[in-house]
Amino acid sequence: MSETVLLLAIPAFVLTMLIEWLLLRRRPEHKGYTLSDSFGSLSMGVGFLVLDAGWRILGLGFLAWVWQFRAFDIEPVWWSWLLLIVLDDLCMYWAHRLGHEVRLFWCAHHNHHSSEHYNLSTALRQSWTEHLYKPLLWAPLALLGFPVEMMVLAMAFNLLYQYWLHTELLGDLGPLGWLLNSPSFHRVHHGRNPQYLDRNYAGIFILWDRIFGTFEPEREPVDYGVTVPVESDNPFVIATAEFRALGRDLRAARSLRGVLGHLFAQPGWAEDGDHKTARVARAEAEATRRGAPQA
Repeated sequence: MSETVLLLAIPAFVLTMLIEWLLLRRRPEHKGYTLSDSFGSLSMGVGFLVLDAGWRILGLGFLAWVWQFRAFDIEPVWWSWLLLIVLDDLCMYWAHRLGHEVRLFWCAHHNHHSSEHYNLSTALRQSWTEHLYKPLLWAPLALLGFPVEMMVLAMAFNLLYQYWLHTELLGDLGPLGWLLNSPSFHRVHHGRNPQYLDRNYAGIFILWDRIFGTFEPEREPVDYGVTVPVESDNPFVIATAEFRALGRDLRAARSLRGVLGHLFAQPGWAEDGDHKTARVARAEAEATRRGAPQA
């Protein structure tokens, strides 16, 4: 069902990307579009639609099984839809956060951040493997009693909302920015500036980042991409780059602690203690900004 919603949205995607491309041609201060980068993003989007259909059969089957043990029978009425949109976004926040802060899950999410450009096509650079673990994070909604059909539509709405966040042509939402995510906040999320790493995980409601301490406003120009560039627009290279890096680290591990650390600690964790995690990078950047000696 969500694939149908996304397929129906494709004409709107094409039209809005064309409009953005025309506007960015008159804004030389932005990187705009390049043929190779856009090919990488769009081909990842096509792969997502193809593979996601298969993964969802397993994921939705799991959620349907969990739903048998529901606490309530929730009907699809106006208040339950509103509640579900809020709770679905809370699940999305934690799934997204785990996708950044657990190395194994980062391998699946890494490709979405691999572009050094930031435009609407970047939104389509979707993961081919995240649905292997994401249903576990949505299981509480099924246990509450939300029908799987409602959950699928809420997930699709959340993903569609995030599409328009991937642009440099729009800013924040003013007072609404205390509640809702905006292109300005999401640009921060795609930055590899040290202070921007692992910030602003929200899909729809930036309120979650404010509550859980991961909010960062856009204060300086964003340097887009990952800290170790992929340097390829081949979709198969993009999709597997971090998995291959993890494989190299696992082969070099000297102990069970090293294996578990590379799998489940933050990206950048090192067996010898010389960690290059986002937390370390942010602390070093803050120490530099304040002129304090680095630890």
